[in-house]
Amino acid sequence: MNAEESKVIEQADAAFAEALAEALDIREHETGSHSKRVACHTQVLARRFTDDPHQLKQIYWGALLHDVGKIGVADAILLKQGALNEAEWAEMRTHPEKGYRIVSQIPGMEQAAEIIMSHEERYDGTGYPRGLKGEQLTLGTRLFALIDTLDAMTSDRSYRRALSFDQAKAEIIKMSGTQFDPLAVEAFLAEETTLREMVEAKCLLATIPSSKSNNMKGIDYDCH
Repeated sequence: MNAEESKVIEQADAAFAEALAEALDIREHETGSHSKRVACHTQVLARRFTDDPHQLKQIYWGALLHDVGKIGVADAILLKQGALNEAEWAEMRTHPEKGYRIVSQIPGMEQAAEIIMSHEERYDGTGYPRGLKGEQLTLGTRLFALIDTLDAMTSDRSYRRALSFDQAKAEIIKMSGTQFDPLAVEAFLAEETTLREMVEAKCLLATIPSSKSNNMKGIDYDCH
């Protein structure tokens, strides 16, 4: 396979990943494009730790597709307005493994699939499905966990209004070392200005500075 063919295949895989995320957002009635937002925001933290394009893409795709396994959850559970019962929660908790089975079949997305499998884990080991803890979790997983919670807290839900960025920040700091990797929290605080702007704009268009240099690398994210 020559370089041009490889590039075409990579572009097709990326387009497929974007389409899967869009399909899930539509099914969940997620008008704010949660999946694309958290993928964009996770990149802000990831760039503090690596400038490797392949790793950044894997983290992006893993964040983008983190909930794709919910496609396999019944509408009566996924779209239920009230609290889930024990049996319904048991079904909902199968979505990381279902998502892993989907994405792990796409060549070249092995690291992304691992983020999907582990995205409900916690730094202290009390998450699911495998009860992993600390550095048993990949870097991308640990960074995504913080961003996913940030987006959830700062978004409106049917049962509550969105928290302010400062309220979310206080909660994230409080959960450092339990739900979140302290290194991820440090990165979050270091990138607070950028993330605050992105959250307030809901990532309509963000220019993210590279943390590896003093220069501004303009990266346009169309995250509606």
